[in-house]
Parts: sequence; C-alpha cells; structure tokens
Amino acid sequence: MKYIGAHVSASGGVENAILRSVEIGGNAFALFTKNQRQWKAPPLKAESIAKFKRFCTAHQFSPEQILPHDSYLINLGNPEAENLAKSREAFIDEMQRCDQLGLKLLNFHPGSHLNKISEKACLARIAESLNLAIQAVPNVIAVLENTAGQGSNLGWRFEHLAEIIEQVEDKSRVGVCLDTCHLFSAGYDIQSYTASEATFAEFDKVVGFNYLRGMHLNGSKTPLGSRVDRHDTLRGGTIGTEVFQFIMQSPHFDRIPLILETIEPENWADEIKFLRDMELK
Repeated sequence: MKYIGAHVSASGGVENAILRSVEIGGNAFALFTKNQRQWKAPPLKAESIAKFKRFCTAHQFSPEQILPHDSYLINLGNPEAENLAKSREAFIDEMQRCDQLGLKLLNFHPGSHLNKISEKACLARIAESLNLAIQAVPNVIAVLENTAGQGSNLGWRFEHLAEIIEQVEDKSRVGVCLDTCHLFSAGYDIQSYTASEATFAEFDKVVGFNYLRGMHLNGSKTPLGSRVDRHDTLRGGTIGTEVFQFIMQSPHFDRIPLILETIEPENWADEIKFLRDMELK
C-alpha cells in the first residue's frame, strides 16, 4: 500500500489540511502546524486539535500517513549559542504541536554550519539538539530530510545522516525523509531505473531502510550535482520519471508518506493519479 499526497496548506486551521488532501485524492499529506516563517505562533486551539483528530478518523488518515514539517528558520546545528538555543526551543515547540495532534513524525532540515564550525562539529550539535528534544517531548520521531547541499547546509550526503543518527541516543525516535530533487541535486544519480536501484542500495548500506519514514517526490530544475534546490513537476525538469516508477513499484516505500512538493499545486491531483498508475504497471 502506497500513501501518496502533497504538502497542503493549513490556512484557516490545521484541520483544513485534511480536507485539502482529500480534495486532490491523497491518502497522505504534509503540513506546517504553524507559520513556517515565524519563530513564535499562538498555541493550537483546543477546537482545532479536536477537529483535526475527528477529521483524521472520518477520512481514515493514520499518523503514519502524515508528515508535518517544521519552520524553515530552525537550525539545530547553529554555531552561535543564542541562535542555537532559539532553534532548539522552537523545535521542541514544533514537536509538542505534533504530539498534541496525535502525530508521530516531524520532518526537518538537519542544519547549517554557516562556515563558522566544522562539518563534524555541526553534525554533533544537530544530534545533541535531537537528544534534548527527544527527552523533552514523548512519542514524536524526528525525521531528518536530506538536503541539496546548498550553501553550508548539511545532510546532503548519506554519511551526514548516518553520523547524526549514530549520535542520537534513542534511535527509535529518529528517522529519514528522502527528497528526490535534493538527492539528484546533491549528486546521486536517479535518472534511470537502474541508477535509482543503485542509489537506494547505497542509502540502505550507509543509513538503512529501517530509518526511512517518508519521501518527498519532486522533479528538479537543475542538473545532477548542481547543489541547488529548485523543484519542478514530476514530468518536468532534469530527472525524468523512472525513479518514480522505481519508488512506486518497490516495497521499500510502502506505508510511508510519499509527499509532492512540486511547483504546480493545481496539478497535484493529476500527479497523484500518475503515480497511482505507475503502481499498477
């Protein structure tokens, strides 16, 4: 069973994300539980929490089908003490929001060294941040997203993800989300079915499929190894579609949220159908 959906808007209340996912034919979705471009936000309203849980039950969405994303402002590897503390506080708040909603996953970008500390020191700082958050909030799994490697962002190599996981004390509370655009931009070839097979075999060897908790399915506007994060539609851009055929036909990607973040939301329903058709071939 494949869980396919998109990162939908939670405008007007988190419960509305469920209805927007249903409208496009998704049986998975991603959302922001607060404004992703602000440090602080009002607490979730009790009415919104109750509606969210009720709508999930009514439309048969389990926590395993939902992949919330944290604020883009958070940098759990920040080299500056004040900004690191601010990021950790905000991340714990994001985890608490997920727990309030009965969600089990929180997707986030690992962090950036800002050219002020070494990669190794930054990766250790990210792991330390996760240990603090996991101790502070029960139930929620922190899901590391691979990056395109733009600027000083870490997480673009499988080895970065493995090094962070190695230093997380409770490994049942950490996972990985792989973004196809980010993979390709970081230099992992997924342009053909065979190349995709090899890249995901490398992921399994370095990190392990047992940590895979979700996927972002995106085309790329930039070439292989560009280290630039520019999403495209599934059938547009530079990657091609064989990687999506591989994902839809491999059991490794069953029962995890497969989330579109492609650039034309008006075509999400069509892209979901496109993926479903691949699943059947």
